[in-house]
Amino acid sequence: MHELNILSMFWNAGLVVKFVMLLLLFFSIKSWYIVFQKQMLFKKIRRDSAEFLETFWKSKNLAEAHKSALHSFSCPEAVIFKFGYAELQKIGKSKNGEENQTLEMRMAGMANLKRVLDKASVNESFLLGRSLSFLATTGSSTPFIGLFGTVWGIMGSFHEIGLLGSASLAVVAPGISEALVATAAGLAVAIPAVIFYNLYQTQLENIEGNMENFAADFLNLVERDIISRK
Repeated sequence: MHELNILSMFWNAGLVVKFVMLLLLFFSIKSWYIVFQKQMLFKKIRRDSAEFLETFWKSKNLAEAHKSALHSFSCPEAVIFKFGYAELQKIGKSKNGEENQTLEMRMAGMANLKRVLDKASVNESFLLGRSLSFLATTGSSTPFIGLFGTVWGIMGSFHEIGLLGSASLAVVAPGISEALVATAAGLAVAIPAVIFYNLYQTQLENIEGNMENFAADFLNLVERDIISRK
């Protein structure tokens, strides 16, 4: 019984099947690169977020928290806070010359602050989710790419049968087995891509939820501070 030699099947396959296999190899390498990249990124985010949030809630004021945020490069909450803090500084400068500010006047800047926090959250979500669409594309398309290679290879086998005038298993089996490797390769590329896409999409949704919660808490802190000064 001969051993299944994938490399030998690849070299004996037709040009179209070889192209399909190389295309699947590209999808596989790119997908695993994204998988390892996201694994390290989300792990670092969890660690940095925990450290920043602990420091944030222990800070005596926003200026002290801002110093901590400047050193948190991978923490989405820190990025959101830096944008919010910068907007607060702008609001404070624009109202420095105004005297006897009413509560309504001080609360008017909160709409701008909320828009800044929302925009920062959306930008962070986009950056963190970048490349995940490639995993989704890989999971949905590579089985069909592999199937195309298989169908093309089988067509070549039947063409060879017609030329040789023989339909014996010895004539048909090698070509068909080489063609079926493309389908197996397509599934081998697609299955991990789908698994990790779903895993990282869930983690991204959790991070987005944490960003929304932090933005809401930050707004509440600022509003309470404004109300307490009325």
